[in-house]
Amino acid sequence: MELIQLIPLLMFLAVGVVLLSGYPVAFCLGGVALMFGLGGLLTGAVEMSELTFLPGRLFGIIENTSLMAVPLFVFMGVMLEKSRVAERLLASMGRLLAVFPGGLGLAIVLVGALLAASTGIVGATVVTMGLLSLPTMLRHGYDPRLATGLICATGTLGQIIPPSIALVLLGDVLSTAYQEAQLAQGRWALDTVSVGDLFVGALVPGLVLVAMYLIYVLVISKLRPEMAPAMRAEDARVDGVDDSSLLRGLLAPLLLIAAVMGSILAGFATPTEAAGVGAFGSLLLAAINRHLDLHILRETVRGTTRVTAMVFMILIGASLFSLVFRAYGGDETVAHLFDALPGGVVGAMLVVMLIVFLLGFILDFMEITFVVVPIVGPVLLAMGVDPIWLGVMIALNLQTSFLTPPFGFALFYLRGVTPPEVRTAHIYTGVIPFILIQLTMLGILALFPDLATWLPGLLNG
Repeated sequence: MELIQLIPLLMFLAVGVVLLSGYPVAFCLGGVALMFGLGGLLTGAVEMSELTFLPGRLFGIIENTSLMAVPLFVFMGVMLEKSRVAERLLASMGRLLAVFPGGLGLAIVLVGALLAASTGIVGATVVTMGLLSLPTMLRHGYDPRLATGLICATGTLGQIIPPSIALVLLGDVLSTAYQEAQLAQGRWALDTVSVGDLFVGALVPGLVLVAMYLIYVLVISKLRPEMAPAMRAEDARVDGVDDSSLLRGLLAPLLLIAAVMGSILAGFATPTEAAGVGAFGSLLLAAINRHLDLHILRETVRGTTRVTAMVFMILIGASLFSLVFRAYGGDETVAHLFDALPGGVVGAMLVVMLIVFLLGFILDFMEITFVVVPIVGPVLLAMGVDPIWLGVMIALNLQTSFLTPPFGFALFYLRGVTPPEVRTAHIYTGVIPFILIQLTMLGILALFPDLATWLPGLLNG
């Protein structure tokens, strides 16, 4: 391999070294790209014409209607959190199920899935569930390993259950990668894949994963009832809500999620339009619950602005990195590496999944989506991999990575809000069964890709 072919790999190494210094990811990506780009221009390894596409890319980011869904979905999630809708939902679900063995655990899974569908942010879901449910579960005799494992596992559902910010970003990146792969194959009548297609593709695997969590809780409550005891009816009434607010606490969030996802599935709205419906619906729910005031609105807008600014700065830095990477022939280097791997498409997928899994220990899903996927995506898609299946596989893989000790993000999020009696060892051992469940789901999806591709194909005709 020539020295020039090693430079793209050195770029990744340089980014990793700079990240270890604690410098913000967006500026790490942009700074490393600028240094390598300047070096390429001075040495003649890179032509200036290859870097003139940057303004067009930046304007493309600004004008991308799919990415407009990001601040709207973030607003929806933050508003539901700040206005205590999530708290009401958990109280209502807990009252319904707590009197059954493992009932609180079942409520956690169901509420976590609904919060994942409404917020799409792993950290927000884990912290919210940890603050609201963990003390109650411990007080009523739940094993701390089961309680913490459930909260971490359900919190990561935000990666796979639509509408998810991770899926919005993945869908946009994969759409571009799919077009590049077709052009590289000499196809000019381009097929497209949208964020909505990825939403629909992730729906069935996400629901199957939720069902597997529920089955696990039921099995544990049957075989080891001391780990997940039933609450007494009088305790459930004390910890829950009254009958008049029970229906409202459950029905309102369900209607909101149904309106968002239903409009997408029925073809009435694009994901961006549905995100607008979700943002407006969260305002209505906050007003109905009498938790909408200027303070909450100000905090919600600030939180939304922070997350949105972070997303777009990372996207800009990643765009610059990708541009310089390709100017050095990095995409050809990756293609040659994949071609040299044994096992063809299967071998390439295994390597990519392993890389994504390991990167999930140190990078958030946004960095992986914007940096890794644009590089490996076109190569895999050119090899015949279905874009929807690939997107769902990556989302599931990242979900598992965020849950895996010792570096899983979800573990650190929960550790920050746990009471003193809950040890780190409880969290680490508690998530192991759920990691095995997620790996099983990943294997099932790998063997049966139709789980992700059947419903989009059906809706698209």
